[in-house]
Amino acid sequence: MATGMPLYMDEHRHMKGVKAEAVAEAHAKDLAVQGKYGVNFRKYWVDEQKGMVFCLVDAPNPEAAAKVHREAHGLLADEVHEVKEG
Repeated sequence: MATGMPLYMDEHRHMKGVKAEAVAEAHAKDLAVQGKYGVNFRKYWVDEQKGMVFCLVDAPNPEAAAKVHREAHGLLADEVHEVKEG
């Protein structure tokens, strides 16, 4: 689905004890806030064993995606990578 916006994969590391249920709640909070910043959080993945979360997001820039996370729940990504869907 082309949106005309860049696509980013963000990486949250060092989240020891993270549970999929908690990430689902945080994602719902992202969805509630994202429209304010012109962002679309598409999907997320959780690795409970390694304490990592990944989010796939359409955003005008990485800063806009970070603003959503900051306002929604305060859990900011450690890294953000621009990616191309294949």
